[in-house]
Amino acid sequence: MSIKEKMANGEITRVVNLGSLVNHPRFLEYVGLMNDYDAVWIDQEHNPVSQRDIELALMACRSGGIEAFARVPPTDYGTVMRPMEAGCSGVMVAQIRTLEEAQRMVQWAKYPPIGIRGLYGSNAESRYGAVPLTEHVVNANRDRWLCLQIETTESIEIVDQIAAVDGVDSLFVGPTDLSCALGVPGEVMHPKCIEALERVSAGVAAAGKSWGVLSLSPEHAAKCRELGCQLFSITSEIDLYKRGFRGVKEDYAELFDV
Repeated sequence: MSIKEKMANGEITRVVNLGSLVNHPRFLEYVGLMNDYDAVWIDQEHNPVSQRDIELALMACRSGGIEAFARVPPTDYGTVMRPMEAGCSGVMVAQIRTLEEAQRMVQWAKYPPIGIRGLYGSNAESRYGAVPLTEHVVNANRDRWLCLQIETTESIEIVDQIAAVDGVDSLFVGPTDLSCALGVPGEVMHPKCIEALERVSAGVAAAGKSWGVLSLSPEHAAKCRELGCQLFSITSEIDLYKRGFRGVKEDYAELFDV
């Protein structure tokens, strides 16, 4: 079941954030084969991930049977559209600030008559031409997942309007950026941040949409779940490496204490 379907059904979705380190295809395949996570998201906002990197990553994800989407900056049409051509199930767009930006992302992510996306049938998304173009357009407009990040004071102020935009499936809270914008960097459980989460929850509920979060602790995740959050980004490759090294050090403490 796709992320879009799981979210529409009100199910909890667990994802892994990838991007800070070079992501070897075997690692991505392994994540999929573990069957513990619903998807990985590839971060093109903060990391030097190329289109070729995404294409190779998605081949590995398909091999491991795991879904993948890309986080992209809201800079230009190609940045939003190309990850989907490579086979991403959708895109998550960072740093949304205005209603006009939200509407523009829908335009770039959808084919006519919904948007202005250009049609190209020789890519992984259309199974390299195996899917007739008329069918591909219908499938893509129906199935591709568009998620917008809420992490600025401007977007919090109009979150109900952003959530209500046709073509936007979900919102996603970036808690560190949001805490910084609210003047409490890193304090994601600060009352200002909790109030912002409550506004997101109310706006999403009113629009009949769903939302997700990059959860920074079990306590943070529990609060978001209490507010109706469904998608949780709960770890990254950097986090997994740190936990692994710490675990080894704890297991072999006697060798590190000499």
